[in-house]
Amino acid sequence: MFEDLGFESLTATQAALWFGVLLGAAFGVLAEITRFCFRRAVVGPKRERGQARGVWAMALAVAVIGTQAAVAAGWIGFGDHRFLTANMPALAILAGGVLFGAGMVLTRGCASRLTVLAGSGNLRAVLVLIVFAITAHATLKGVAAPLRTALGSATLPLGEAASLTALPGGAWLWSAAIALPALAMACCSGARRRDIALAGLLGLLVPLGWVGTGFVLYDAFEPIAMESLNFTSSMADTLFWGVAATSITAKFGTGLVGGVLAGALVSSLLGRRFRWQSFEGPAQTGRYLAGGVLMGFGGVLAGGCTVGAGLSGIPTLGISALLALAAIGLGALAADRAISVIPSRAGSGASPTTPQAQPAG
Repeated sequence: MFEDLGFESLTATQAALWFGVLLGAAFGVLAEITRFCFRRAVVGPKRERGQARGVWAMALAVAVIGTQAAVAAGWIGFGDHRFLTANMPALAILAGGVLFGAGMVLTRGCASRLTVLAGSGNLRAVLVLIVFAITAHATLKGVAAPLRTALGSATLPLGEAASLTALPGGAWLWSAAIALPALAMACCSGARRRDIALAGLLGLLVPLGWVGTGFVLYDAFEPIAMESLNFTSSMADTLFWGVAATSITAKFGTGLVGGVLAGALVSSLLGRRFRWQSFEGPAQTGRYLAGGVLMGFGGVLAGGCTVGAGLSGIPTLGISALLALAAIGLGALAADRAISVIPSRAGSGASPTTPQAQPAG
């Protein structure tokens, strides 16, 4: 469709970059205001956990409905998508999800939340994202790639059952099975109506991303990858572009990361929530660096982060995306339990740090 839009000075790749910027800016604003965070929904403070779950559930419900509506309209399809591969790399997904979940507990935020915090003045988040991106790139194309390949070779042959659409009831039954409970959770969560409404808008960004890259910007002469909100590969691409910009072209993922940082910055400044934050001591620094490594390695193995494999992945109705998010949740719960048992060794400094002092989730 791209060739019919009349652009004369932009290629499909360049248009995808600017589309990523706009999509990312919208995500940055909405996520900063609503404090959108999967970690906080799973292991956050009890007084906030229900509200965080409501926000996340609302975004997921809208993402599922919107994405499957686009599929039904014939705009996009996921037949060849990695989330629907017939031979699912189950071991890699499980291991990667658990590692990512543990890492996001250590860093008090997943990749998307840390990107928003980085735009809001959190220097801890900036350093973690750099480590996260380096590790992800090393796992994709560097020294850790052989280990990724070895783990990925252990597959589970699912055939057509890799997608929920192949199961009895079809796409809309399983979409409803995901979206309706999520909507019920959102309505009963106690979250503010404003946050629920904004979470719905955030969820709409997922089908917008799929349709934008897979239909509107589709160009038979210069094909681009169909993708939506994601942070693991986007961070790796941004790092690679940052150190080799004269050799490679910035793509959708690079624009997405830049847009999120800009959107979060503007939103936090206008809302007077911007503030500089840094590490309190060596123990906290070590904990966050370790978490960044676990998230980078785990995110690649799992096929994405809580947004890439979760918010954007589950609407594809791929079994692997559901497994990845479940593994991330289990990893987070296990790590949170371990930290609560040995707080003196897993803590963030010489003295306990309160959630108010570290609003990273």
